[in-house]
Amino acid sequence: MPKPTNKSELVQAANTNFHKLVDQVNGMPLKDQENSFPEGSLNRNVRDVLAHLHHWHLMLFEWYQIGMAGEKPEMPAKGYTWKMTKELNQVINAKYMTIPLAEVKEMLNASFTKIMDLIEKHSEEELFEKKRYAWTGSTSLGAYLISNTSSHYDWGFKIIKKSLK
Repeated sequence: MPKPTNKSELVQAANTNFHKLVDQVNGMPLKDQENSFPEGSLNRNVRDVLAHLHHWHLMLFEWYQIGMAGEKPEMPAKGYTWKMTKELNQVINAKYMTIPLAEVKEMLNASFTKIMDLIEKHSEEELFEKKRYAWTGSTSLGAYLISNTSSHYDWGFKIIKKSLK
């Protein structure tokens, strides 16, 4: 699926890839959903992947709230640079390690709904005009949303698919 370039494509791509991921997980026997992935990846099971996606939704909300209030959010998170994403993802992974898969699924569904509501409340121009908001730098709000929705859901789908081989 090509990278979205307008609001309609963003909504469609986010919905399509999210539901593709959810259908993939829900189509797996429960025991497989809870099995460990082969060695070599930070995300050790389906819960880890879904929790990762949920937490990145939360970080995007924080960036958005701070940025829209006229301040500069610390991205990707306080104390981390983009070059430290691996370390940040390890912290995220540890945070959700004891939360049951069913609860993580509910959390992801809730944050996905909030993300979609956020997209819907913005016009095409607000989403895709570069440099519109100081906090997004030289890019657009839509670029952040694509990275945290359709592209990220596709990543999750591929990680889970690879683990099933």
